[in-house]
Amino acid sequence: MGALKPWHIAVLVVVLVLLFGAKRLPDAARSLGRSLRIIKAETKGLVDDDNDLAEKADAQHGRQPLPPAQAQNTQPPSASIVDPVQRVHDK
Repeated sequence: MGALKPWHIAVLVVVLVLLFGAKRLPDAARSLGRSLRIIKAETKGLVDDDNDLAEKADAQHGRQPLPPAQAQNTQPPSASIVDPVQRVHDK
C-alpha cells in the first residue's frame, strides 16, 4: 500500500494505449483540456455573478427611507369606499 511508483505509471500508460489506441489518446487529452478550461471559465463566471449580486445587495441596503409625508386633513381612503350591495339597498 505504498506510494505510486514509476513502474505503476508505466503500466497504466501501456494499458491506456492498448485500450484506446495511440491515435485516440491525444484527441482525448485535447478534449479533456478543453472541458477543463470551460469548467474553469464557468465557475469563474459564477463567482463573478455572486460578487455582483452581493454588491447590488449592499447598495440597496444602504438606501435611506423616504421622509414621512405631512399629515393632511382628508378623509381616510376607507371612508370613500362604498359597498355596491349597500348602495343598492340604500336606493
